[in-house]
Amino acid sequence: MIGLKTIGNATLIAYDKKSILATDPWLGEEDFAYFGSWNLSHKIPLELKKDIQDSKYIWISHGHPDHLNSLSMERFKGKKILLPDHVGSRIKNGFIEDGFETEILPDRKWIHLSDNIKVFCITTVIQDAILLIDVNGYLFVNLNDAGSRGATRLIRKIARKYRKKFLLMFSGYGDAEINYFDEHGEFIEPPTANYPDVGNQLSMSAKSLGIDTVIPFSSFHVYQRKDSIWANNYTTPMEGYKKDLHNDIQYVEPFSNINCSSGEITKIEVEENLINPIEPNQFGDDWNDELTNNDIIKITDYFSRKEKVKRFLSFLNFRVGGKDNFIKLEGIKHKGITFEVPKNSLMMAIELEIFDDLLGGNFMKTTLHNMRSLYEGDINQYITKYADNGRAESIEELETYFKIYNKRIGSERFYELFLDNSKNFITRLIPTDRSSMIYKTSKKIYYKLK
Repeated sequence: MIGLKTIGNATLIAYDKKSILATDPWLGEEDFAYFGSWNLSHKIPLELKKDIQDSKYIWISHGHPDHLNSLSMERFKGKKILLPDHVGSRIKNGFIEDGFETEILPDRKWIHLSDNIKVFCITTVIQDAILLIDVNGYLFVNLNDAGSRGATRLIRKIARKYRKKFLLMFSGYGDAEINYFDEHGEFIEPPTANYPDVGNQLSMSAKSLGIDTVIPFSSFHVYQRKDSIWANNYTTPMEGYKKDLHNDIQYVEPFSNINCSSGEITKIEVEENLINPIEPNQFGDDWNDELTNNDIIKITDYFSRKEKVKRFLSFLNFRVGGKDNFIKLEGIKHKGITFEVPKNSLMMAIELEIFDDLLGGNFMKTTLHNMRSLYEGDINQYITKYADNGRAESIEELETYFKIYNKRIGSERFYELFLDNSKNFITRLIPTDRSSMIYKTSKKIYYKLK
């Protein structure tokens, strides 16, 4: 067979008579993610697990554990790991330390993996990556969680050369990072409660790239910890991905087999992963454990090193074991964040520099003080993307970091800056209700600009 199959969360398998490439192989079940909070929503059939493990190459997009899963990766020692050319090289260095064979894909260049398969890797400033895969003249654009920022026009230009083209991307209601509370301790209902029109999102993204077929991707997880299982109320049902899909966009089921010789597309039958709630202590968490003085020193050092964060926020509060622990910073008066979180996962996130994983797990409670969102001032990005993953903490390191990515993007960065400013302007003016006509119309305008 010459073709491609999609399975799991963000795994595609490209075949040229045998399995040549597998992407982001999180195998799920006993291989949990986000401190035990996530598992796959559907089990990967045994024969496809074998194809993934038999693949000649494994490509990893970025460091989130539903893409780069340390438990699953133990099964791939001896395979060649293909990596994007991320600034900071954190993932590459980690793999080398663990004894893996790695190869960095050059940015924005076609590389042949077999007679009928070639790939084109694009890094993004948020430490994610896009992979274009050509299988026997069929183009698959794997955006996973990255979006097309910094590469929209480039992808559109490449896609024009292909008759058969597919978009694979993260989509859905948006259930990650939604455990927010107000200053009175009341849960803030997330925008996902409005159940956005996912098919419309997929359609507009595809059209912005000149693609006419979509495959939902990088979206298939379920919550399993007793302190995060509530978030399953906000995950996207399978039928939700088709809602309001445009008539001129073809829809391919999330788990599918695309034959790149005959053009035949068949659905892969998968078993739903039925979850039994798991106590947090099975993952080392006891909500009654308190921080020690040494823990507070480590946390203070971790955040104080990040200059942009230190200059923007005046405090951070870690409520651990029912006790508040305030860390003073140098930023805007009364602007800060409270994180209520169990000690073990917090200290693991600090010591391993994976704070993003706490946010995604949805068991940590977040309260913002005089802030509209965690993305105000790019705080989330400065902590998790640029510092933890990109190894850029000081102002000087950040300037170098952005300079490298701007050079890669070239003139497209001015186009992206215009889009960002347009999006920010629209966001400030329109209501946050995703079901409102104003919101939908504004979003349509944004994608047309794109």
